Amino acid sequence: MSALSVRRVVLVVCVLGIAGMIVTSITGHNGAAITFGLITAAAVLCSMVATAVAAGTQPPEGEQVGERLEAHIAALVAAGADEDAVRTLVGEAVRFGRSSARDGQSA
Repeated sequence: MSALSVRRVVLVVCVLGIAGMIVTSITGHNGAAITFGLITAAAVLCSMVATAVAAGTQPPEGEQVGERLEAHIAALVAAGADEDAVRTLVGEAVRFGRSSARDGQSA
């Protein structure tokens, strides 16, 4: 079951739990209202755990890009390129990309 599916189930449980708390509280069944509240709280905890577990299974996209970039740098250096020159070029490309992104966002 994906984290998205867990979130959807938790959303349904929370909506029903809140409705249950309101109805049982109005009718004077305080024990049932507390039970609905505990079920809702448990569902939210399950959602938090599912999100944490799903986030830990894959590295963020930035890390994957960084690993590929380091592999390309290593390949260029192995082919005879000067490592300092390659890293300077990569740094300039990053600065250019950041400035281009800022310019594009403000337009």
